[in-house]
Amino acid sequence: MRVFITGGTGLIGSAVVAELLTAGHLVTALARSDASAATAKAAGADVLRGGLADLDVLRTGAEQADGVIHLAFSNDFSSPDALARGIAEESAALAALGDTLVGTNRPLVTASGTPLVVGRASTEEDPLPLDGPVSGRSLSVNRTLALASRGVRSSAVRLPRTVHNRGQGGFAGLLTNIARGTGVASYPGDGAQRWPAVHALDAAVLFRLALEKAPAGSAWHAVADEGDAVRDIAAVIGRRLDLPVEPVPQESFGPLGPIFAADQPASSTHTRTALRWKPTHPGLLADLENIEA
Repeated sequence: MRVFITGGTGLIGSAVVAELLTAGHLVTALARSDASAATAKAAGADVLRGGLADLDVLRTGAEQADGVIHLAFSNDFSSPDALARGIAEESAALAALGDTLVGTNRPLVTASGTPLVVGRASTEEDPLPLDGPVSGRSLSVNRTLALASRGVRSSAVRLPRTVHNRGQGGFAGLLTNIARGTGVASYPGDGAQRWPAVHALDAAVLFRLALEKAPAGSAWHAVADEGDAVRDIAAVIGRRLDLPVEPVPQESFGPLGPIFAADQPASSTHTRTALRWKPTHPGLLADLENIEA
């Protein structure tokens, strides 16, 4: 099928584009810059120029496609206001994509995070949180899944806190960047809180499976590692960068502090069984060994 993808040149998106092309699909990638356009073309995708705020461009991409995968996000966590602007931009973009596909029964696959459930690993049946700094993204995903009643085969791939490849990406990647800047491999609290993770190449397979066969209104967990302790993640980062490993106040991480401090393991048992998804690439702690000082 012809697939329109947003965010197709990022760490996750580039893996998804490669997976789709390998499986025989055709891909059109949204590209905001010349550099992104060149990257998409080099990967073998066609290009539609525009950004996430260009709603008419998004509608055109969706109209011309047999299915849509949405991955783009501003990823600006510098302040609460910046995060709110990114969430609002994504919400409008998803609404434009979804409205374009109403009545077509075409697939629309979007991304979200795995929810936090106190005392146990979250499952695909658990609802997304409707409070906290990223609750607006949950509302957008819920609205997208509700399009199942309007003739859209919508689904959500819930991504864990770290999607990684060659030691880069996700919240573990943010910890690495913070360590480079501060000279300390830090973590909030006692570091016992757990973060789930998945290799980007394994996540890409799940996005393809959701596109091809996920039922309308369904949610899936792209989780390979159910939960690594944050202090263990920081320990690898510190060793690879030759830096001390120390706890710091939650507030040191700005608007992401509450998320960084939360214990949020996640399960993918249902996803593996129902979609026959089987992660095969290195886990997070092993992949972080690729960090270079």
